[in-house]
Amino acid sequence: MTTATASPHTTDRNAGNKAAAAVLRAELRLFRREPGALFWIMAFPTLLLVILGSIPSFRDPDDSLDGLRLVDAYVPVTVLLSLIMAGLQAMPPLITGYRERGILRRMSATPVRPRAVLGAQMGIHGAAALVSALLSLAVGRLAFDVALPRQAFGYALALLLAILCGLALGALVSALARTTKAATAIGSAVFFPMMFSAGVWLPVQAMPDGLARAVEGTPLGAASQALADAAAGNWPGLAHLGVLALWTVVLSAGASRWFRWE
Repeated sequence: MTTATASPHTTDRNAGNKAAAAVLRAELRLFRREPGALFWIMAFPTLLLVILGSIPSFRDPDDSLDGLRLVDAYVPVTVLLSLIMAGLQAMPPLITGYRERGILRRMSATPVRPRAVLGAQMGIHGAAALVSALLSLAVGRLAFDVALPRQAFGYALALLLAILCGLALGALVSALARTTKAATAIGSAVFFPMMFSAGVWLPVQAMPDGLARAVEGTPLGAASQALADAAAGNWPGLAHLGVLALWTVVLSAGASRWFRWE
């Protein structure tokens, strides 16, 4: 009678999976202890929506928005704001700090691989951005009678692509920055153009035609228009989804090319 034994490859893979799960739990605990990240990613976008929605003129129909109210147009903006915060302000300094302090290098001598930390951070920040998006939709509906997206599947697809694109942008910043200070500086330099293209100061739908077309070529400009289309009941334009997918591929390729674990 023979006893089957697991192959070394299977044993190593199981050990790696258990280690990755342990890293995810540890990183989630650390994330929950960061009140700044929790506020800026999950609370600030909804708080901004509440502040804007409390302005009487934001609740009046606007001819430049085809009869929509400004508060209606700002719901997709606050949805995108959460992933900007996650991808540019929260994730890069954290990952760069791990590299700067040699944490990723020391992990190479354990069953935990550095990519487990990167994967955990992207998963946690992506989930936080998703929760924030759902919170903005719920508050918009309950507090200001903003209609829920009429094309739910299209909205979900556009939101998923937008989150992936935001995380890829954060990974690229993490790759290019060699220190935490550099990550903060690069993230801040990209932060404000991304906020503008997302429509924080002026919704994309209210921009002049030429400016709107230029902005829709950016990741968050395309995402804003795709979300607005789905909210109105239309399937997001293939051009906007294509822009999001292309940017996600390009940013991911750049992050993979230049990322260093130590």
